[in-house]
Amino acid sequence: MQKGQVPSTVPHSKSTIRERAVIRGLEFIYREACRPEAFDEYGFDYLFSFRWIASTSLSPAVRAMARTMGRERARLWRRQNPIVPPDADADTITNFVFANLAADRFGIRDPGMKTNIAEWAPRFSAVDYFWFDAVKEPPPTDVPADCVCGATNPRGASRCQSCKKRLAMMSRYEVLVVALIRSYMGERYGVPLGARLQEVIKWLPELRPYPEPDGEPNGDFIWSIYAVTHLVYALNDYSTFRLSPHWLPLEFEFLKRCVPVAISTGDPETMGEILDSLKSFGLGERSQLLREGMDYLLRTQNADGSWGDPDAGDTYDRYHPTLTAINGLREYSWRGLRLSFPKLRSTLGIAKE
Repeated sequence: MQKGQVPSTVPHSKSTIRERAVIRGLEFIYREACRPEAFDEYGFDYLFSFRWIASTSLSPAVRAMARTMGRERARLWRRQNPIVPPDADADTITNFVFANLAADRFGIRDPGMKTNIAEWAPRFSAVDYFWFDAVKEPPPTDVPADCVCGATNPRGASRCQSCKKRLAMMSRYEVLVVALIRSYMGERYGVPLGARLQEVIKWLPELRPYPEPDGEPNGDFIWSIYAVTHLVYALNDYSTFRLSPHWLPLEFEFLKRCVPVAISTGDPETMGEILDSLKSFGLGERSQLLREGMDYLLRTQNADGSWGDPDAGDTYDRYHPTLTAINGLREYSWRGLRLSFPKLRSTLGIAKE
């Protein structure tokens, strides 16, 4: 396939309305992934996104399209990233795990790369990967967000060490999201990143009950939704398995309450994550809640196939809302009821069946 050429699809007359929307969204993501500056910054995430869609979609057309796109981009990523760079930090190692996990599963393998990553990963601690030591403490409330001047500051700092402006603190739920993603990816790839997933999710009781809407664009409520959806992804192997609502009853009820909130606030990005998580819990199209959420996504798709703000400056704010909306609309080829790592049953307090 030529770079930037969108793979052919089944005729629209044979697609459902939702599948047409999914295909248009996927075409948009691929166009973004073919922009050199976008791929340089987020190539690892594009690869994982294509793999996620290709490996779990029920639609043969969507699976084939995502696989073709992902394999083409994986070959480019391999050519551009033959080794871990000598100035790698914890973020670099994480990105390499993302990309290599996806590329390997697309069949675009580099056997020496995993050895290279495994040599680098232990050089960094849980604090480097997660901003806190997940083995010893729950997600904290004193991790400063990046300053408006662009500087990164150490945990506990209240003023920027560069420009001296007062710093805003990250939500502890945002900190949890990072820990969930990175611990899952490391464990699934077989190269631990700071801590095991089990050591992260053991802190869930400390974060319940989840907050009510607070009207803050970067506050506890919105990040608590993302914390719950990423808990679901980590436990269902990113939409591979179904989860029982009885395993996570608080989280299941919380997500259902969040559907009308996401509609009222005009947030397709969050809506997509809520819907694919609810589908994992077994909520089907007979559910009015699910239908309302999917109808909202169909109404808010942009003319270019994307979701979110078409004028956003950061490509992440273009492709990521599109990815989550695709996930909220598409049908899944679930592979049974189980956890990604069965050993997590005891950590979650799930009785053996």
